[in-house]
Order: sequence, then C-alpha cells, then structure tokens
Amino acid sequence: MRDQRLLGFANQLRKEPTPLEVILWRHLSRSQLNGYKFRRQTVIDRYIVDFLCPSKALIVEVDGETHDSRRDGVRDNRLAELGYRVLRFTNAEVGQQIEGVITTTGTALDTLPDRWAGRPHPNPSKHCFEPEGEGLPTAHREGAKA
Repeated sequence: MRDQRLLGFANQLRKEPTPLEVILWRHLSRSQLNGYKFRRQTVIDRYIVDFLCPSKALIVEVDGETHDSRRDGVRDNRLAELGYRVLRFTNAEVGQQIEGVITTTGTALDTLPDRWAGRPHPNPSKHCFEPEGEGLPTAHREGAKA
C-alpha cells in the first residue's frame, strides 16, 4: 500500500515546482527528449523523485543548496536496488548549462535498456489510453497568466 501522506506531498510538489524544475520540465515534457515520456514528482518506495522516465527506469534529480550528499547516496543506492538509475544535476547546471543537462539525459535514455522489453506494460490500459507525463499547473505554462 502506498503512503497517502507521501502521495499528498508529491502532489503538492507538482503544484509548486521550483523555477529550475520548471526550466527542466519544459525540455522533458510532451516526449520532447528523444520521444521518452517523463513524470514529475513521482513516489518510488519511500522517496519522491523529481523526474522519472518509466520506460527506461531513469530518474533525474535537480539538487538545490540543501541536499545532503550522504542521504542522497543512501537514497540512490536504494533506488538502484529497485532497478532505477539516478542522474543528479545541481541548480547551477540546470540554470546555466541546460543543453549539457539535456544531452547527458538523452544519452542515458538512449543507452539504457527498455524496462519492459519483451514484457507487456504493467498497466496496459494506462499505456494505451493515457499519457504518462505530468503537466505543469496553468500558471507555469509559457504565456499563461496567473
């Protein structure tokens, strides 16, 4: 059973992204990066990850000033045990070197094996009828007025 408190917090984080998460999401949303779909603020085990590409089990994290490298290491090891690969970028990298962040992420996506290769998608109805990506609240879309 999923932790309802954690799910609620993930939902709140989706509604209130940081400015740098908004910048990165503009490059990851709508399957813009090599055709791969991403989700934002997804619960995996006991963690909330910033961005997840489910088909490649790739997690992309944007680390602010408050990240604890020891705790991040424990978290990354647990996610690796569950079959996920984690890419971490600093706020500075996303803010000042977004093309490098996108290139690194795209290369990882292209080299990772398909998570469900040779097996049906775990939720065929969702796979066929609903997009896997998460949208931004209207206030964060380009050209939208708050």
